[in-house]
Amino acid sequence: MTFPSLLSISINFETLPEILTRSIYTIQQSIGAALDALPAGRSNQARKINGDLFERLIQELLKAIGVTCDTGTVQVPVYLGGEVQFKMNYQHDLLLYNENELKVIGSVKTSSKDRIDKIFMDKFLYNKLTETAIPHIAIFLNDVQRKNTKRENSYGINSTFLTGHFKAFTIKLNPLDGVYYCDIRPNMQKDNLLKQHIRTIDHFFCTDVWELIEREGLPLEKVEVTEDEQ
Repeated sequence: MTFPSLLSISINFETLPEILTRSIYTIQQSIGAALDALPAGRSNQARKINGDLFERLIQELLKAIGVTCDTGTVQVPVYLGGEVQFKMNYQHDLLLYNENELKVIGSVKTSSKDRIDKIFMDKFLYNKLTETAIPHIAIFLNDVQRKNTKRENSYGINSTFLTGHFKAFTIKLNPLDGVYYCDIRPNMQKDNLLKQHIRTIDHFFCTDVWELIEREGLPLEKVEVTEDEQ
């Protein structure tokens, strides 16, 4: 039996974005399933490890396509009248660089539950304090959780996405520069406002990240970054 050479395999490039999205989702869900095997008393630790590994997965994928990125604490310069008055620390999941400039600040979470408000506020406060317009993005695995059903030992799912919060902060505070999901909810594809601001994660890796790192950034000499230990 002979195997076909790689050159003879026909690749449908239209399916590659879907393969990318499903691969990231499957890898991370596999990690989560393995961590579910930890004893019940260590469930909080399992969730923390799961989130940390999702951050690491996104960082490694970005590095694999040639994007310089880190996670770390940024010493934010606070300006008044064009002069730096002092600095304050901000910890971020994802920092993207290009040509000696900080280009993008990102939040990477397995779920937006209880976190979406902070991400919008981070963008508002960071850009207000630094008098810049650094893009802020958010990457999520999914926004669902298990729920009990009327049938014994049977479970369904509930959405944890806070639609009203997302819309209010987008309209009245500031929109984020990209919100990406591995498992996007149906309402995010149907609601006119949500679908303008939320996309599947393949859009980030295939197109959006390249546009984002070409925007004007913050010179690294104006910001100090302390890398977090992996």
